[in-house]
Parts: sequence; structure tokens; C-alpha cells
Amino acid sequence: MSSQDQDIIALEKKLLEKEERLEKEKERLEKEKEVLAGAKEQYRDKLQKVSGMTHDEAKQELLSETEEKESQIIARIIKEREEEARRTADKKAQEIIVDSMRHGALDYIAEYTVSTIKIDDEDIKGRIIGKEGRNIRAFEQATGVDVDLDEEGIIRLSSFNQVRREVARRVLLNLIKDTRIQPYRIEESVKEEEKILKKIMFEEGEKLIHEVGVYNIPPELIEILGRFKFRTSYGQNLIVHTLEETKIGVHIASEIGANVNIVRLGCLFHDIGKVVEGEGSHVTLGGDLLKRFNMPEPVVNCVLEHHEDKPFSAIESVIVYIADSISGARPGARYEDVEEYGKRLKEMEEIAKKYEGVADAYAFEAGRELRVIINPGLLDDAKTTIIAHKIREEVTKKLAVPGEVKVTAIREFRAVSPDS
Repeated sequence: MSSQDQDIIALEKKLLEKEERLEKEKERLEKEKEVLAGAKEQYRDKLQKVSGMTHDEAKQELLSETEEKESQIIARIIKEREEEARRTADKKAQEIIVDSMRHGALDYIAEYTVSTIKIDDEDIKGRIIGKEGRNIRAFEQATGVDVDLDEEGIIRLSSFNQVRREVARRVLLNLIKDTRIQPYRIEESVKEEEKILKKIMFEEGEKLIHEVGVYNIPPELIEILGRFKFRTSYGQNLIVHTLEETKIGVHIASEIGANVNIVRLGCLFHDIGKVVEGEGSHVTLGGDLLKRFNMPEPVVNCVLEHHEDKPFSAIESVIVYIADSISGARPGARYEDVEEYGKRLKEMEEIAKKYEGVADAYAFEAGRELRVIINPGLLDDAKTTIIAHKIREEVTKKLAVPGEVKVTAIREFRAVSPDS
């Protein structure tokens, strides 16, 4: 046997001996582990007996102590954060509102609808009237507006429908230039201008929704939104107001984490009822219109709640209300002729006073409410209710009053016996 083989055998022998030692050490460690486990269990039993608690109860006690200690730290942190929030809340709110108003700044130039046409030659009025008044009758019938020729140098057109008034204005301007003012020519011109105006309104509606970042709107709604171009509220054009309000509302919603899309649509449609014909306030008309087009309920609620006619259902409705108030109440946003305002209130009161049994009447709330004092000796409760309904219908029909008119009839009867 060579020396190399002997070395190999010796190495194998050492490895086997080492392996045996490791195996014995492993067995010893296993036995010690079992002993320690038994000792741990004994100590646990002793602790339970001394403390009077089980393992789970002791664990829960420890967790409770830790939670109580940590809760004090958490409460202190929360209190510090609340105090910091109170210190900075007003400033942060001001920053959000001011920044939102800055985002609402527009470069859109509104074309305000006029209801008067200036003329240089009074003879034009004769041609407009026509033989035995046939031209003016045909014009009023075809356009649905009333023509007032009493003021010198001015032809005044009046109608509650802004689109009809705009059609009439355009038709009359064309007829004056053409000089051919005849019934058949009037009818042809009205049809042509209605087609042109419908196209203009659709284009204006598209421009509006694209400007505020809204797409996939039904064509019928786009055309209705386009009517905003010819509608003003206290001198503020509805397209300008809608653009401004939407930009403000979207910025506020982004800042506070509200649903931006709901606010965007709520601001866009909040005044759509003002260009829709029907009975009721623009809030009700707008809500009903959106329901017919299956708009999301939160958007409909924004429209129904933006004048607080019903309680706010979500933060998005509050934002639409705030944005509307900011746009409408900012300096220079709206105006109204004081003389016209006073005249309207006086006319409302005169309409009520002409009814038999009405002792007096007072209009207030910008003409939105009319208080009627009833003579109790002439009308009973049932007749008072009927009179109030008739007055409301006549005021709504004859006067351009913003919103829905509320008529309150007051009837009081007192009988006082002589002092004994």
C-alpha cells in the first residue's frame, strides 16, 4: 500500500470520527432543548399560579398596557395637528378661493342680446306696419314677439323667449336693408334665420362644453346650452357665467379632493333651466331636463340644490353653490337698471291691486315674492286661495321675473268686544 493510500484512509477515519462526534452533539442538544421546553412550561405554570392569569390573559394585559401608553402619544400628535389645522385653516381657505377665482378669469367676449333697433328714417316704421297693419301682424305672428314703434328712432322688440327675440332682431335688420317688407318675405326670412341661428347655437354649445372639458354630450343638450349665448341674468351673459363658475368649481374640487367630474357637469348644467320653456323655476326645469337625458343623480342634485331649494346631498353640490355665488356676486359681474327694477315691482303690485277684495300689495325679494293683503269682509278663505293663484299666473305671464314667483295672500279677521 502506497503512502498516498494510507493518507486517504487516515483522512476518512478522521472524518468518520468527526461525524460521530457531531451526531452525539446533536443528540445532546435535542435533549437539552426538550429539557428547556419542559422548564419553560413549568415556569409558565408557576407564573400563571402566581399572577392568577392564563397565558392569553397575560398577553392581552400586555397589549392593553402598550395600547394605553401609545394612545396617549397618538392623542397628543392628533391634538397638535388639529391646533395647527385651526391656525392655518382660514389662510388655506382664502388661498383656495383666491386661486380658484384666478383660474376663473376669462378671455371670452360676450355678445349681449339687444331688444332695440335704431333707425335713421322714421318712414321705415310705415313700411314695417304695412297697409292696414298687415306687415307688422305677419311679423309678430311669424316671430312670436311684440313690436313697439312708439319711441322715435327706435324699434323695440319684446319677448320672454330670448331665441325668438334674436330671430326677430336678425329678420328685421335684414328686411330693413332689403326694403322688401311683405308678409311672404317675412315668413321666408324667419325660416332662414331660424336655421342659421340653430346652427350658431349648436356651435356655441360645442365651444362651451369643449372649453370646460366635457365631451360625449347628447346633441340636443349641446343645442340647448348654445342658447346661453342669447341669455343674460342681471346683465351677466350665461356663457360667461357658466365658463367662470365651472373653472372656479373645478379648481375648488381639485384642491379639497372632491369629485371633479361631478362638479364640472353640475356647474355646466346648473342654469340650463333658464333657457328651457315650461312651468316652474329654472332649478326645477333644469333638473327635470337632465333626468330625461339620464344624467347621473349626483349631477342632477347639483342642479336642484345650487340655490338651496333642497338640502345639500353631497360636497359637490356645495361646491357648485359656492362657485355660482362667487361668479354671480363678484364686483361688476351683474347689474340691473334701477328704473326697470322699480318699474317691475310697481307693475307686480298693480296687477295684484286690481283684483276685487285686495286691500294692498307689496313686492319684495327682487320681485320673487308678492304679499297681498286681503279685505276679510269681501273674500273668504276659499276665494283668497283662488285670488292668490290668479295673481301668480298673471304676474308670471306678463312680467319677466327671475325665478318662480311666490304669492302670499294674508287674510285676517278680528272681532273685539267693547270694554265692560
